[in-house]
Amino acid sequence: MATPAPPPPIATTSSSRTTYPPPPPAAERPASTKSATDRSVTDAEGAQPPPSKSRRALDKGKEKLKKWVDYEPHVTEAAPVSELLKRSLKINYPKAAGEYVARLFPFTRWILHYNVRWLIGDLIAGITVGLVLVPQAMSYARIATLPLQYGLYSSFVGVMVYALFATSKDVTIGPVAVMSLEVARVIQSVQSSPDGAQYSAPEIATALAFLCGIIVLGIGLLRIGWLIEFIPSPSIAGFMTGSALNIAVGQWPSLMGYSNKLNTRESTYKVIINSLKLLPETRLDAAFGLSALAFLYIVRWALQRVERGSRSPTIKKLAFFALTLRTAFTIIILTIASYLLLRNKDPKNYPISVLKTVPSGFEHMGKPKLPTHLLSLIAPQLPVATIILLLEHIAIAKSFGRVNNYKIDPNQELIAIGVSNLVGTLFNAYPATGSFSRSAIKAKAGVRTPLAGWFTGVCVVVALYALTGAFYWISSASLSAVIIHAVLDLIASPRQVYAFWKCSPLECLIFVLAVLVSVFSSMEIGIYASVGASVALLLFRIARPRGAFLGRVRIRPDVASPPSYASAQDGSDGEASPVRAPSPPLPAGIRDVYLPLLPDGVRNPLVQVDPPPPGIIVFRFEESFIYPNASMYADMILEYAYKHTRTGEDFEGAKAGDRPWNNPGPLRWRTKKASKRAEEAEAQELQAEKPILRAIVFDMSSCSNIDSTSVQNLVDLKRSLERYAGDQVQFHFATILSPFIKRALLAGGFGTGVGWSGAERPLEIAPVVQGGMEPVMTEHAKRVQRLHFQRRLIPTSPEPGTPAHLLPKPTGATGEIEEVREDRPSTSSSTDRDLSANDLEKALQDVEQQGVHVGGSVWGHQIPGHESPHLEQPVLSTSFPRFHLDLTSAVAAAVGKDDW
Repeated sequence: MATPAPPPPIATTSSSRTTYPPPPPAAERPASTKSATDRSVTDAEGAQPPPSKSRRALDKGKEKLKKWVDYEPHVTEAAPVSELLKRSLKINYPKAAGEYVARLFPFTRWILHYNVRWLIGDLIAGITVGLVLVPQAMSYARIATLPLQYGLYSSFVGVMVYALFATSKDVTIGPVAVMSLEVARVIQSVQSSPDGAQYSAPEIATALAFLCGIIVLGIGLLRIGWLIEFIPSPSIAGFMTGSALNIAVGQWPSLMGYSNKLNTRESTYKVIINSLKLLPETRLDAAFGLSALAFLYIVRWALQRVERGSRSPTIKKLAFFALTLRTAFTIIILTIASYLLLRNKDPKNYPISVLKTVPSGFEHMGKPKLPTHLLSLIAPQLPVATIILLLEHIAIAKSFGRVNNYKIDPNQELIAIGVSNLVGTLFNAYPATGSFSRSAIKAKAGVRTPLAGWFTGVCVVVALYALTGAFYWISSASLSAVIIHAVLDLIASPRQVYAFWKCSPLECLIFVLAVLVSVFSSMEIGIYASVGASVALLLFRIARPRGAFLGRVRIRPDVASPPSYASAQDGSDGEASPVRAPSPPLPAGIRDVYLPLLPDGVRNPLVQVDPPPPGIIVFRFEESFIYPNASMYADMILEYAYKHTRTGEDFEGAKAGDRPWNNPGPLRWRTKKASKRAEEAEAQELQAEKPILRAIVFDMSSCSNIDSTSVQNLVDLKRSLERYAGDQVQFHFATILSPFIKRALLAGGFGTGVGWSGAERPLEIAPVVQGGMEPVMTEHAKRVQRLHFQRRLIPTSPEPGTPAHLLPKPTGATGEIEEVREDRPSTSSSTDRDLSANDLEKALQDVEQQGVHVGGSVWGHQIPGHESPHLEQPVLSTSFPRFHLDLTSAVAAAVGKDDW
């Protein structure tokens, strides 16, 4: 009789496992998939010559090496590193290199599409920013304690070079307040050091720009700009607020005319105290400074109301440009006023302070002086300067990218500011980065491409060559007013601070810490404090994550009469059928979800969560399971097991010497009151009612990484729990996210049964003590584990459309489709279900040798007595602690039935 053709591949998933279709017979498989036995037969037939003596010696050496290093193919094949290397080698490296070079010059993507409409938008935006940039650049040069022309040098270079490398059309590169303050701090630090006084302030600033440019360019080229993501927004806002307060307070004495009578580089709180003490020393400069400050704020308030309230687009545009150019108008008006006041007076006795001579053109342009001694003096100051350069620019670029619907490349932005600062050293420029205020003006003025920066650069060049004569009469107080007005906008508003508090109170505390340290110490320490606190918070969240013990909630559809889960009824008279049908799957619309057993503040506390059956624990990781938190997770599970289950070791009536040292029991000679004895008796009764731990189910859906330390903690946890329970404790893993997580668990013996029974060594992933290790499982646990490998599972619900001859057949006395378990002998009398211990042992040995479907199930045709495929055949499990596709299946496998 001809053998029927096997059915098409079917994969059925029950609540406790996934059953795969059997592979084709050995004769039909390709040569590469034939078993070791098939290959040996082929060799015997003479298809291949016998191996040579040297080959046999080499093979023998390989076997010894594998045995020495404890090589386990089923572990490495779960997630082979070779596959990872093959995928990386498949990359077209010439093409990738070409794309990398093309990304270095993003202007090539849009420059050939340039048109007249883009030109008009860029021209208007560029000139508008240029009119704002000129007075701001000179003001920020004052903060950096540099001659004013160096601010203009930095402005010209930044906007011209950035346009060629930028991925943001809105950002404007140039001098900014916070970076200028850091430059002043570096200059002071270098000049106060031994042999540092020989270097001038411009030389130090240019050398700092060179070093910062090299570092930032290197970070961008290596594509590791993601490092700055480790600094959160509250930390950035904190030191920006502290720095803005520092700058504003430092400019107040210049605004009032007594800046030469105190040190404005001291801590902010000291400058505030000294400024208040010197108020009687106020000079005529205050008239210029206070009037400029008042004019800037009054005009901004009035024009913003006009811009928001007007319905006419023309009036809105006029109000915007007037609002944008108010700084230039203020400087022009006050410069005319100071000229009229001072033109006939002796320059040595001016009643107010003015800028006086500003060199025309690029007279300091040339090769920068970069002696190694100077670079070594600047090196300790580089971390803070680099952080400011990176953070301020990337934060601004990302912000405008989100607002204006385009995406920036952070690494390319770092390349852009790195190149800008390196080229700037040829013009003796000091470090430049993105400016928030000028970028906002540029975006609102209708900029279309980064080429607008070139028109801004033209404005700076015109100012350098044509307006330096007018710069002579600019009052210092008016520039101080411009600085104070600009930097106060960097201070976080109360609404923003409260938003930090609403989102994350701990991060709000980091913001407050950064501000306080910056005010009472220095900006440098403020940055280190805020970044350090952010890293500490990150490490704390990794090392002390949350974990949840779960229970089940059954969600049903909102219907009048929910479906019944009773046994199937037969006949119209309502009498039960003598033969009970298989348990049906859950009706459509009904599903199980697993929630924390204790209220977590998220779900409705009135929802009742059903705990798992006695002796079952369901635990969910809420963070990667790695070495900082591995011990904490293990201790959490162990304490929960001690609290909710009882020990399987019986010490009742045991002698004092028979008990372990860490559980010696009560003091026998100590007398107790009757009430105390009653309480202890009641506690012992409650403890006796607790179940013995049988299984733990791990929900791995939030665990993206696992390492050797955490696997060793799982191994130790399993040993401790099995010693406590005095029996086998199954470990089930659901929703594993990565093959390398599965590989790590397999290496620990989870999913294979290796190292958990018999005379095999206890598993050690990272052993501290190399010798003297003995198995810790009891004999009863070993016996139960050996019986586990005889467990045979039958699907409870075949796929729709399955042929009749493949449907499950009743096997028990009542006709019920049974699952043969280790604690209940099989009632089947068929020959194919009576497998002797020798047959089981032989089947397991064959599977171990062939490596077929390791960690899953043995194919049906490999079990003695099962040559033809059918759905109800027994499945011989090689997986003692098991892996599951979903949490419901894992819990059902641990419980032993689908619906509990």
